[in-house]
Amino acid sequence: QVQLVESGGGLVQAGGSLRLSCAASGRTFSTYALGWFRQAPGKEREFVAAIRWGTGNTYYSGSVRGRYTISRDSAKNTVYLQMNSLKPEDTAVYYCALSRYYYSDLGRSNAYADWGQGTQVTVSS
Repeated sequence: QVQLVESGGGLVQAGGSLRLSCAASGRTFSTYALGWFRQAPGKEREFVAAIRWGTGNTYYSGSVRGRYTISRDSAKNTVYLQMNSLKPEDTAVYYCALSRYYYSDLGRSNAYADWGQGTQVTVSS
């Protein structure tokens, strides 16, 4: 089993920044990638960013590219999401997810077997 614990969410004004963290514990040796998804009220969960654990290759959705940065600390089994230039439409619950196998498309939620509980990000206008 893998446990994922997100932190760092909160309330911020538009234009501000937040950094989310996701600490993985348990059977993390089978980690191929870690990703971030978000879900706003009344909307479907959507892909935000992902990073391949071994290579460090990163992937972003078009809506956050250039504003968000995903990174990892392998020693701490932690992935980060630095969010800059936040907009009210970034308001959502952000979820961390772990992929145990290689998938060419990390933007699909079914590539991930383990999910965190989520952390709320609210951006005020």
